[in-house]
Amino acid sequence: MKFIELVQKRQSDRAYRPDPVEREKLDACLEAARLAPSACNSQPWHFVVVDDPELRQDFAAAASGMGMNRWAIQAPVFVAVVLEKMNFTAKLGSLLKNKDYCMLDLGIAVEHFCLQAAELELGTCIMGWFDEKKIARIIGAPKGKRIPLIISVGYPAKDHRQKVRKPVEEMSSFNRYRVEPSSLSTLHEN
Repeated sequence: MKFIELVQKRQSDRAYRPDPVEREKLDACLEAARLAPSACNSQPWHFVVVDDPELRQDFAAAASGMGMNRWAIQAPVFVAVVLEKMNFTAKLGSLLKNKDYCMLDLGIAVEHFCLQAAELELGTCIMGWFDEKKIARIIGAPKGKRIPLIISVGYPAKDHRQKVRKPVEEMSSFNRYRVEPSSLSTLHEN
């Protein structure tokens, strides 16, 4: 599959079949995340895969219990992305440049995970709205660790949908910053 086809295939899936996800596929997704670049090779992440049925049920309740993500109850697997400390060089650069390299790095690693999942016919959805304290307790994260994102993983129950995005002319320009007026009245997140 060409890379652009893979990017077009990846979407935020919010409905899953009950089929279990093979451990080999999860391992491949973790390997893709492991190989993601990070500022000063800091690798400030730890991925916790939750596929144990009892833990998964508690995790799903914490993922969907704040009024959002009610669909998450049906996901067969979850991944908690735990934020780890940056190395000294990355932390110094982040402070000096006033840029949160840690969160940028985390986003890259999570997208690597999700792109690999898409190639393996798995669906994913990256979530930032969930009960972080409950998730931390469920996975046994050390006190003070942050979990900025979780990912649902499973076999999609629905077909691929057409992405709705701004035209390339509205989201990019060459040589000078320039924004064209939007021709879309409503954008949907996919």
